[in-house]
Amino acid sequence: MHTESNYSPLPPSSRISQSQKYVIVRSQRRIFFLKFLLMTLVGWIVGGIASLALEKTFLQLLPGLAPEYQENWLIWSKYISTGIFALIFGADQGLVVCKYISGWWWMLATTVGWLISNHVSTTWIEYIETIAASLEKTLSPTDTFMFAMISTVAYILSGIWLGLCQWLVLRNYAHNPWRWIFLPSFSFLCISVSLIILAQLQDFLPILGQGRFQYFGEQILTALMLGVIPSIALCTFRVKSNSREYTSN
Repeated sequence: MHTESNYSPLPPSSRISQSQKYVIVRSQRRIFFLKFLLMTLVGWIVGGIASLALEKTFLQLLPGLAPEYQENWLIWSKYISTGIFALIFGADQGLVVCKYISGWWWMLATTVGWLISNHVSTTWIEYIETIAASLEKTLSPTDTFMFAMISTVAYILSGIWLGLCQWLVLRNYAHNPWRWIFLPSFSFLCISVSLIILAQLQDFLPILGQGRFQYFGEQILTALMLGVIPSIALCTFRVKSNSREYTSN
């Protein structure tokens, strides 16, 4: 990844036209979109495999621990495996964006933001499930739908933390990128809608193939949304007036 030393200040004569320039120049948008989408897919797959393998390793060590340490071990193993996934995911995206902004800072922001978003989302969903379980009655279909919608909203809103962390990096290069704070939440919204549609489509498949179709469909759709939406948004931002432009642009 390129560091800050790979950027050079623009000469005074070019500052007037700076407001007309984009972070991703027009001639490079198509290739940027394809690269960002591809590396997001790779990061999602590789990060997911690494995370599952690490979590499985932690679980295999669990029986050897004293009972009083097992709960903490499970909690920290979840954090570490999620962190490894986020690090790989952010690093793969950083390899693409490093031509335009700091890839190292993008990787760090994505890792931290994903960890916070995941923790907030998990905490709220578990809290909602606890409330549902505490009701001394069998939940009606309406109640079940309501709690499911509340959990989905909690998941969507948690994306703000990821957007905020990435915005802290992006604001140094792009002009007024405040809407990026809410972009991951929009991506999570699109993911949720897509998964609902996918769940309806699986009813047309044979029972034996429904589970596999749903799992792979969910993974592919999630990765696509996390690649397509941010890459398009990055192409719409103009260069900050006092930012530095990569020399190849």
